[in-house]
Formats: sequence, C-alpha cells, structure tokens
Amino acid sequence: MTTGHTSPTEHRTRVASTMGKARILMEAMPYIRRFAGVTIVIKYGGSAMVDPELQDSFAADVTLLSLVGLRPVIVHGGGPQISKAMARANVEPKWVDGLRVTDAETLGVVQEVLAGQVNPSIVRNLVGHGAKAVGMTGIDGGLLTAEPRDERLGFVGRVTGVDTELVGGLLDQGVVPVIAPIARGEDGSIYNLNADTAAAAIARNLGAQKLIYLTDVEGLYEDHDDETTLLSRLVVEEARELLEGIDGGMRPKVESSVEALDGGVRQVHILDGRIQHSVLLEIFTPEGIGTMIVTPDWTPVHVG
Repeated sequence: MTTGHTSPTEHRTRVASTMGKARILMEAMPYIRRFAGVTIVIKYGGSAMVDPELQDSFAADVTLLSLVGLRPVIVHGGGPQISKAMARANVEPKWVDGLRVTDAETLGVVQEVLAGQVNPSIVRNLVGHGAKAVGMTGIDGGLLTAEPRDERLGFVGRVTGVDTELVGGLLDQGVVPVIAPIARGEDGSIYNLNADTAAAAIARNLGAQKLIYLTDVEGLYEDHDDETTLLSRLVVEEARELLEGIDGGMRPKVESSVEALDGGVRQVHILDGRIQHSVLLEIFTPEGIGTMIVTPDWTPVHVG
C-alpha cells in the first residue's frame, strides 16, 4: 500500500540537516554585520578556564569572532590555578571584599602562574584553532599602570592608566591580544590586578562596544538566593542599585560593569561560562543568554 509520500532517504535527511545549519548562519548574519570591526573585551575566568572541553569551546568561539571581522581582546584570570599553586607552596590565601590579599610571597606565585602558565596556555589553544594570538601582561609595553588599591590587600592594584597603542596595533593586524592582569605601579612595584576591573579599564580605553564576563553562574539575580529571578536585561542605573545587595566575587564584576558603561562601553554581558559556546550564543542569537547591562539609549539589533 502506498500513501503518496516518499520515504525519507539518507540524502534527504542530510539535506534537511544542512538546511538547518544554513538557517543558523542566516540568523547570525545581522549580528555579524552589526558587529564587524567592533572591539569586544572578554574577561575569561571560572570553569571555562579549567575544563578541557570548555577551554576548547572558548578558543573556537574567539577564533570565529576574529575570522568574521570582530576584534576580540581577552583579559584572563587564574584564581583556581593560583589557589592550587599557593596550596603547593603552603601559602594560606586570605580574602577581603572578594579580592585576594597579595603579599610579596603571594605576588611571586601570581606572576608565575598568570604570566608563565595560564597566559601561554590560552595562546596555545587559540593558535591551535587557527587564530592569530599574542600573550602579554599589563606590564608589557606599559599597557597598564596601577596604584595600591587598599593597604589591607597588599600588592593589589587599582588601574590608573591604560596605554592601548600596543593592543590597538595588534587588533589592526587581526591578532587576538591575551592579557594577564599584572601591572607596574607608579612607585615601581608590581601589582596584582583584579581581572574584572582590569578588563573594564581596558574596554573603556579601547572604545570597546561590548564587555563580556564569563563566570560560573547564569547571570545576575534579582534575589541572589533564588535562581528563578535571573535578570536577562537591565540598564546601568538598575545595576547600580543592585550593588547594595551584592558581595563576594560578583561585586567586582558588577562594579566594573557600571564603570565600563559610565565610561562609554555600550553593553556588558555576564554569562555562564559553563555553557559551551556561550560567547557565540550571546553575540549571534536574538535570544542571547545570561544578563545584559546596557546604557539607557541601547537599541537591539534588527533581525529580519
């Protein structure tokens, strides 16, 4: 008995799958067009830095951004790696307001881990995916200068100056800069920087349109004890008000998000870095993920 319908064949199934992929590319096209030539600063941290599959996913995302004409800059942390190195060295970590206290002994560990281990590893992953990438610290080329942030924190700095000539030159050549958050102080000392605040300072001075934070939560919550209260989008003034109830490691992210938006960055995204391809999902899809904080005059990308 026949029904008038032809049976699916391997060829038809393959064509249907290919058409689905084509639709995805067409959906991404308005975003690729909108953000071509735009500088995007990504603060890379959390699980995305330590899970091999997530490392691979992140490197692929950044490579694709670069290939389609965006100008990504990576500012990385290294908290888990630093903590492990400190444990091996029998150095007890201390924290104040979500920031690591950095004495002279801790500073040596931080420099070795960030500049000697984490930064080269990120560059290798990017190059392995076909990106052009160069690693550096905030000391290189006088990129970042700093002053002591708080005497309770020791050699933890606050960014006082950003010279983006070196980074801008690399971006103009299609190279992805990978920056470790270490700076030379105006007093000649070396300072450990919070990667969130360093990323915000770099984004402001580069004239970046987007600043992206990869973290280990879905985004910002209206009630941080209730995961059903995820905030998809809010304006900078709403983020400023939220600061009153935020502490721990999320506080520097929100503070620096507000500073970045006040300084000319158009959009800040706090994303769950535990999701593969989270950066691409945020930039190239209408739904996006995580929390987006925007300036009052922000307008969405028109799709259609």
